[in-house]
Amino acid sequence: MPKALLLENIHPFAAQSLRAHGFEVETLKGALGEDELIDALQGVDLLGIRSKTTVSRAVIDACPQLTAVGCFCIGTNQVDLEYAGKNGVAVFNAPYSNTRSVVELVICDIICLLRRIPAHTHHMKHGMWDKSAAGSHEVRGKTLGIIGYGNIGSQLSVLAEALGMRVVFYDIEEKLAMGNAHRCETLDELLEQADAVSIHVDGRKENTGFFGEEQFAHMKPGAIFINLSRGFVADLDALKRHLDSGHVSGAAVDVFPVEPKKSGDPFETALADEDNMILTPHIGGSTLEAQEAIGHFVAQRLEDYWFKGSTMLSVNLPQITLSDLPGTARIAHLHANLPGVLAHVNRVLGEENINIAAQALGTQGELGYVVTDVAQNPSAEALALLEGIEGTIGMRVISRQ
Repeated sequence: MPKALLLENIHPFAAQSLRAHGFEVETLKGALGEDELIDALQGVDLLGIRSKTTVSRAVIDACPQLTAVGCFCIGTNQVDLEYAGKNGVAVFNAPYSNTRSVVELVICDIICLLRRIPAHTHHMKHGMWDKSAAGSHEVRGKTLGIIGYGNIGSQLSVLAEALGMRVVFYDIEEKLAMGNAHRCETLDELLEQADAVSIHVDGRKENTGFFGEEQFAHMKPGAIFINLSRGFVADLDALKRHLDSGHVSGAAVDVFPVEPKKSGDPFETALADEDNMILTPHIGGSTLEAQEAIGHFVAQRLEDYWFKGSTMLSVNLPQITLSDLPGTARIAHLHANLPGVLAHVNRVLGEENINIAAQALGTQGELGYVVTDVAQNPSAEALALLEGIEGTIGMRVISRQ
């Protein structure tokens, strides 16, 4: 029986679905460190994680049985994607499932900060009645600057316009503007006019320290700052300086450079004593609706890869969408993207008198992936010949009978 390990309190649907498909499933609430993870992965075929567990080269090397990793979240920077692919480990994520949840929290943060709700709440809890309109604003007519106009940024753009906000955005890639949103040519152009700045960049290493002292200094005086993207993107010390000086009037931070491994662990930040400040424990995508949708989506990707060989929406392997073909066997061959591999595969099958019923090939960078449906189960000799093809990384035979 194949085995799956699910960490970090993944929605129960994922475990239910995998068990229904014949997997033995172990679930753990928290994240694991490298050594703990290596120990836990012995004999495990599929791994499910969220954002706190790191799948490093050492983990991949120590766990040759590991076939696929499901990231039950948007980001995949916690996995060494290139190394995983070169070692035959497919990685999947959920790029869309929690988009709405993140966007709704950003909208909530914008309204609360512009109305100074955190400051008023703090005063009320400490016995101060501070009924004043000073520093409080409607969102209507204000300019929202969105940095990173992907799935989340573009949907935020639509909802912000529905509230009457003017939207400008900056992205290093060409993006189609939604509604009346305006694309800025430079980041400074956005910062100089935005009343609210919200960051939605991805987890690539180049974004480390992306928003620091220089960027905060360029922000419009009195603007608010929001980061629900990655903890290593913004310099929180610089943010505190600009909050203390009054240059930035408020901020919401949901992600941090270093975060606890599990719920209930202690956490400290110098931002805790700021007046108009919203601090949340990386809950941008943490709604019941989003987590259930992620559980469905990623579990389905893992099951499709295990039972069909389908790599559709994999983030590190060539993408091939495959349907069921009852009555055949399926040979999934992952290899280095070298000339002649497909011809070599077909020559081996032909010499072994194995009829090909269907075949699909995909390539991506240095990797190639050929999936061949055959009319009968290949012999051990044929499989040995296929595994001996130059450039072979890994091969699986999926029985369709």
